[in-house]
Amino acid sequence: MSYNDVITFVFCFLVFDEPWRTIKWGDNEAALQYVRGYKPPTEGQLIRILLHGPDGAGKSSWINSVQSVLRGRIYRQALVDNTSGDSFTKEYTGYRVKKDDGSFYPFVFNDIMGLSKHGGVLEKDIELALKGHMKEGYKFNPESPLSEGDRHYNKNPTPNDCVHVLVCVIPADTLSIMSNEVAQKFRNIREEASRLKIPQLAILTKPDLAFPEQRNVKNVYRSRYMKEKMEKFSANVGIPMNCIFPVRNYSQETNMDDDIDSLILDAMKNILQCADDFLEFTQDQYYCSMC
Repeated sequence: MSYNDVITFVFCFLVFDEPWRTIKWGDNEAALQYVRGYKPPTEGQLIRILLHGPDGAGKSSWINSVQSVLRGRIYRQALVDNTSGDSFTKEYTGYRVKKDDGSFYPFVFNDIMGLSKHGGVLEKDIELALKGHMKEGYKFNPESPLSEGDRHYNKNPTPNDCVHVLVCVIPADTLSIMSNEVAQKFRNIREEASRLKIPQLAILTKPDLAFPEQRNVKNVYRSRYMKEKMEKFSANVGIPMNCIFPVRNYSQETNMDDDIDSLILDAMKNILQCADDFLEFTQDQYYCSMC
């Protein structure tokens, strides 16, 4: 058996004959127009999307990737660090995406310090952010949560201050070695978000580093290992499979790629649809008055 025959045999073992989830590769116009034209159901409503996950998961890279797709070029607003083993994000930071006319899209990404087994962002701080009590610029303290006496504590959150979608960002290449302690933190955070009726999704980053067949981005929904890892993560944390989206962030590329865009837009469209579902069934004024 030749080397090429061996590679072909191994590849066939790694992937399904047909994708287990369908996506229109490279045909991004409809999804792009949906995100670009998105308007919340209430005039003046700002959709707040809170990102959380372990150190180095790619939260900041995800923000940059969405900006890149919407602006049509590689964008690098959210700072990313590829050397530190600790969380690079130290403050509660909000990112808006600017349109060509100078206005902004009606959603904001909030980035926070990473979760870790020891240290990292506290669950209490995430709870306060979910309820709208945390102002941007707050510097996270792994030893103690935000207190009511702090200048970054928002005593009277408005509907725009509260989180509408909670997005868990997880790196596929370290998913199999996630500690029980970190998994438990995810479950605790999810339970609090569920109590507040906030929808939760997960973005699975770095699939190409986890599985060799994923270096071709179109194999993401043909990979047997990817599906198995997603199913295990779903069972451990409780997020349904149809709320987990593998993506390739723009990290090495200097030019745009239609297939990478397809995954990013698919995830972003579902995030905004979840926000609409939340706003449709939850009265924000009542929700924030209970925070």
